Amino acid sequence: MNRTTKNILLILFVIVLLASPLMLLKDAEFGGADGQAEGVISEINPEYEPWFSPFIEPASGEIESLLFSLQAAIGAGFIGYFFGFVKGKRNALSDADTKVKG
Repeated sequence: MNRTTKNILLILFVIVLLASPLMLLKDAEFGGADGQAEGVISEINPEYEPWFSPFIEPASGEIESLLFSLQAAIGAGFIGYFFGFVKGKRNALSDADTKVKG
């Protein structure tokens, strides 16, 4: 099995893995961990007051999810750029050493 076939199979597997809960659990509510944590904290200590509140409250859950996804994508972009930069720098130094020695 060549590399391209493996990559295509992995991508298809990830798509199936992500889509299957949406297809199998059509009426399920996919809430975030923040909402669940808030419920548990309220059960443990009903008098708890949060330390701060958000500066801007998104108009809907979809906008909140969009902003979270955008934040994650920007962070992943920075991390990917950093690792690519370090690897490119290492390869350039290695090539320079090879040229000096050769």
